[in-house]
Amino acid sequence: MKRVVMTSMGALALSLFMVAGASAAEKPAHAYVGVKTCKMCHSKAATGNQYGKWTESKHSKAFEVLATDAAKAAAKKQGLEGNPQELAECLECHVTAYGVDASMVGKRLKPEDGVGCESCHGPGKDYKSKKVMMDVDAAVAKGLIIPDEKTCVQCHNERSPFFKGFKFDEFYAKIAHPVPDKGE
Repeated sequence: MKRVVMTSMGALALSLFMVAGASAAEKPAHAYVGVKTCKMCHSKAATGNQYGKWTESKHSKAFEVLATDAAKAAAKKQGLEGNPQELAECLECHVTAYGVDASMVGKRLKPEDGVGCESCHGPGKDYKSKKVMMDVDAAVAKGLIIPDEKTCVQCHNERSPFFKGFKFDEFYAKIAHPVPDKGE
């Protein structure tokens, strides 16, 4: 009985996180694995500690910020009723993989993680292995996105009630998290 209840609760939480009924054409070719999977290789100083840099960024707090009074007031001003942490208009840019078919979302991806690695770099299931990641072309072929301005302006645009302009070079520098050059 416990398992059924827990499974039902998990399904309910996931349904709040996902938009039902995404068509096959909307499904990404690759599945999402969540920031904890990325953390396994990207949290060490020797590899650039990208995970640590992300945890210090506003992206990691993107879902959390939707619970603030400012977010609630902004939603109301936009004519949106309800909790911003449950509104599609907010979640599409404040969580990773919002709106994709639930079958494309791994167990480790949580809305509480906000704008995680895969929001910008694409669903990571097929490129997450070290063998693939060591070859950028192979990683791109398996779904890795090298983010650019077009990637960012999908969310950083006039639709946001907090938009004050977007200076790609300036903002990108604030979140930069390169892999250190090994001199190879």
